[in-house]
Amino acid sequence: MPRTRDKVLMGLGGAAGLSVAAWQTMCPWLKYDLQLMKVGKNLGQKLAKDMEARRYIIEMFEDTVARCPKKTMIIFEDREYTYEFINEQAKRVANIAYEWKLKIGETVAIFIQNSPSFIWTFFGLQKIGLGVAFINYHNRSKPLLHTITVSKARALIIGPEEELFHAIEEIRSELDIPLYLFGKSNASVPHGYISWDDLMLNAPGAEICKSLRSSYTLVTPCIYIFTSGTTGLPKPAIVNQGKAIGYSKFLLFSELGPDDIVYTTTPLYHSAATLALFSVMEMGATMVLRVKFSASHYFDDCRRHGVTIAQYIGELARYLLHIPESPQDGNHKIQKMIGNGLRTDIWETFQKRFKIPKIVEFFGATEGTAAFVNTWGRVGSCGRISPLLNYLSPAKSHIVRYDPKTDAPMRNKEGRCIPCKIGEPGLLISGIPNPLVYSQGFYLGGKAVNDKKYVRNAFVEGDAFFNFGDLLYLDKDYFLYFKDRVGDTFRWKGENVSTNEVANILTGLRFIQDANVYGVEVPGADGRAGMAALLLKENVEFHTDLLPQIYHHCEENLPVYARPLFLRFIKEMPLTTTHKQKKVDYVKEGFDPARISDPLFRISYETKTFVPLNIENVGQFLAKSRL
Repeated sequence: MPRTRDKVLMGLGGAAGLSVAAWQTMCPWLKYDLQLMKVGKNLGQKLAKDMEARRYIIEMFEDTVARCPKKTMIIFEDREYTYEFINEQAKRVANIAYEWKLKIGETVAIFIQNSPSFIWTFFGLQKIGLGVAFINYHNRSKPLLHTITVSKARALIIGPEEELFHAIEEIRSELDIPLYLFGKSNASVPHGYISWDDLMLNAPGAEICKSLRSSYTLVTPCIYIFTSGTTGLPKPAIVNQGKAIGYSKFLLFSELGPDDIVYTTTPLYHSAATLALFSVMEMGATMVLRVKFSASHYFDDCRRHGVTIAQYIGELARYLLHIPESPQDGNHKIQKMIGNGLRTDIWETFQKRFKIPKIVEFFGATEGTAAFVNTWGRVGSCGRISPLLNYLSPAKSHIVRYDPKTDAPMRNKEGRCIPCKIGEPGLLISGIPNPLVYSQGFYLGGKAVNDKKYVRNAFVEGDAFFNFGDLLYLDKDYFLYFKDRVGDTFRWKGENVSTNEVANILTGLRFIQDANVYGVEVPGADGRAGMAALLLKENVEFHTDLLPQIYHHCEENLPVYARPLFLRFIKEMPLTTTHKQKKVDYVKEGFDPARISDPLFRISYETKTFVPLNIENVGQFLAKSRL
């Protein structure tokens, strides 16, 4: 009998009289598609079955509890929490929330750090059909108030940490919902709060009747996960029950099994951690959870708990490389690391040093309509978009040319989007595979905020695509590579400059630990000039001898328009809570010596190096320079 992959090729080639061998000779990239199709077949079948049966996240959890009650679900601070124990606590949460008499789909916000209590609080609220807003516990003041308010939360549950209490106390006068506080009894709870601990102690442990959530549908809210807010205040991305079912299958791309132990330090309010949690829960595997990332403890934790799959995000790998080398670096049981944001310039170094057999890099967005996964270990790639995969996919994906002035897709004279060529960076757009799942939009907040993410009439009248807002490109084998966020690309000398590409070149210098590249306005000049905030390696002290090395390295590896014209040397790299570089403040400060206390330098073509820039000479430099 022909194998599945051969059937696909026979079907495609039958009319043309082409054999399987002929197809593979003509299109050598097909072997990569066939491998993905093999991995994706199991995932797709499970997803379709659960979608059809309306087997929602809470049903999956309760099924797993029934199947393996004594199995450890969470390891946290060297304590083991079984599926049964998590469920017992969740039942108490459900009984508390039942008394609030809220409607199915209404929202409760949780402001809780990574801990088992986050998990059982979520599942308890799901038992009675409530949506849960995952509030970023690093937010303060206006962004914090905004996220609670825009989620339409009917109540807020606050973790026991003093910093969380103080954050809410600052905005309490502007909140008109019940505030439930962990860590305090009725006797000690501050005025304006309700003791969550006492409620949990006195709540019955009876299971809530499943008929209470009989009105669940695929579009019933499951969770709201907030965007990072890099382009304004955070927006609540909708993860409804249909989308959450998809989340629960994601780690199958790393061949997750019930015996696997998954390690995550990513905040649970982030979608990457939610993917891991839901996948672990559905499979009946175990998760090792840490309050926050620690480079010095990362692999120690993995060794101590026998971790087999580890999660990464953003610049986490760079921080791990920054710790001193040790004979123990490769001593662990990790078979795969899965995540997104591993930069090409350190991929192989990281994998070799820590002896990671396989890295699974993916690309997606919480509110997105598609996800892409590199299951082949191709260095730097985050997935594939091939002609065959697009032919078979219910949601076609395309990379199209874009206008850097408007950050919108370019259109031809017929008003249609223009596909990019191989190797040409462009805007990633993806079709909408299940209109029902996205019928309420991508974000909570109405039509205006959602319309911005649509690209309509892209190729034919009436079509609609989701705009990821990211620039990617394909190689000749149709592997997909991240280039930049739209907005992280700036234009100089009539050319588009990728901040990510320039940063990768700069970190190729042995003395540079990390580089944050961005465009800055120059009076009297069109576009933005390149600037780099550089973090030196720990054992390197700044000396002017480094400056000509940077100059010549850029001269040899970057086109003239992409070379940074300004440098600032920083003592630490500011990152978001998901280990992504912060640029907004740097862009605002520009190269103004009056606002910058770090050592500041500008390019000197005459001396082929960078020279100091300060309050005394910046005016003279701008008056005479011909950038």
